[in-house]
Amino acid sequence: MSNTSLLFEPFKSRSLSLSNRIVMAPMTRSFSPDATPTDDVVEYYRKRAVGGTGLIITEGTAPEYEAANDDGRVPVFYGEKPLSGWKKVVDAVHDAGAKIMPQLWHMGMLRRQDKSPHKDIASVGPSGTNKAGGKKISEPMTLTQIEDAIQGFAKSAGYAQELGFDGVEIHGAHGYLIDQFFWDGTNLRADEFGGSMVDRTKFAADIVKAVRAVVGPSFPILLRFSQWKQQDYAVKLAPSPQELEAFLTPLSDAGVDIFHCSTRRFWEPEFDGSELNLAGWTKKMTGKPTITVGSVGLDQDFISGYGSPDAVAAPASLDNLIERLEREEFDLVAVGRALITNPEWANHVRNDTFDKLKPYDTKSLANLV
Repeated sequence: MSNTSLLFEPFKSRSLSLSNRIVMAPMTRSFSPDATPTDDVVEYYRKRAVGGTGLIITEGTAPEYEAANDDGRVPVFYGEKPLSGWKKVVDAVHDAGAKIMPQLWHMGMLRRQDKSPHKDIASVGPSGTNKAGGKKISEPMTLTQIEDAIQGFAKSAGYAQELGFDGVEIHGAHGYLIDQFFWDGTNLRADEFGGSMVDRTKFAADIVKAVRAVVGPSFPILLRFSQWKQQDYAVKLAPSPQELEAFLTPLSDAGVDIFHCSTRRFWEPEFDGSELNLAGWTKKMTGKPTITVGSVGLDQDFISGYGSPDAVAAPASLDNLIERLEREEFDLVAVGRALITNPEWANHVRNDTFDKLKPYDTKSLANLV
């Protein structure tokens, strides 16, 4: 095993200072009845902070827009009761010595209206379809609806700042609303929010600008994006380095501080002819810090066991990860499923007690540990 000390070097970027390079990746858990974090949720995040994680990015939480999600047990980020629950979370994490940011997540056309707490409100998306060539489910978003969604993100980011969070992450990946605007398969608009790949970044860029206008120049803004969609795991939003740079430039210019580059397997090169992964290319093109993610510390990606109640992913070597970190390919490392079963994952890595790490078991999702 390579020397893991690099993972525990402090990180600083503008107004964000972290004790180490380990980030808890956002993972939906659905343990918040009435869309409000409970004391069990508070303890869940506190344990990861005590366990040595430097930055926690919360599970996806809905911005102030009633058609943003479809699960009443997923916490929202607006309203007196949910925000009081989030205040307990942020205070507990800070008391344990870590930093924390909420991830603001709008499902768009992937929201199942019939499962939603707001069944009378239609799901929204750029063109009313949930996948490329898909059946039209609703009307395209009006300009008023687009502006309402933008302001919903901005309002919730403002709440995060007021509660004492250390920044905010905007979920622009995995085929959800923002990504539906990015993707030509779901964005068929002919106005300023559609068109070329660069034009299709306007919705996300406007969200970043609106958030910045509310939180000011120093509050960190992260953006998570991905090449793949859950509607099509093989698709690439930007098939070449040149197209990726064109896509990233307006987002970087809008005010993104750190890019969270979602891949299924962090060790895979993003383009032919280079070993750089998506985080590596993004850092090279924007000059901004990046977070890598994708099966860190496990021997199987999440899709390999998706839908199987008996799927198990065993602890895996970090050698390739450390080699890339040594080359400064990226700045931060997000850990997902390994932290579900190992709240003290970071401390075990720091102390070289890898033999104490448990494998990830799909069955563990049934409990909040």
